[in-house]
Amino acid sequence: MKLQNYKPLLNLIVLAGLAYILHKIVFYVLNINDDGFHYSLEILYLLFLGLSTIVFIVLLKVKERSFDNIGMSFLLSTSVKMIFCYIILRPLLQVSSHNITIEKKNFFMIFILFLAIETVLTIRILNEKQ
Repeated sequence: MKLQNYKPLLNLIVLAGLAYILHKIVFYVLNINDDGFHYSLEILYLLFLGLSTIVFIVLLKVKERSFDNIGMSFLLSTSVKMIFCYIILRPLLQVSSHNITIEKKNFFMIFILFLAIETVLTIRILNEKQ
């Protein structure tokens, strides 16, 4: 497989890195201390980056074999990712405090960010055929 075919992975890494830096800046400006979080920003970004990388590796393999199945593969892999993220989020859902509320919002924001990045990059893969 040529290096050009892995361009979505490079885009994913760059976008995730930029989002992480921006996220850290926002936490610094708003004086939000994430030391007491159950999952640190670094852990969450690495987790979601790893899961998104797995999704794109699967999509790129499906693209090689059957281009027409990319959309269904994306939906299936995203659904599996959602289940995995729910399992990770479950300890946070059972606790209620102010700091946990911020952490829950943080988790969902990162989840939605990576879902949006995956969706845009998958649309780019699907548009390659046209």
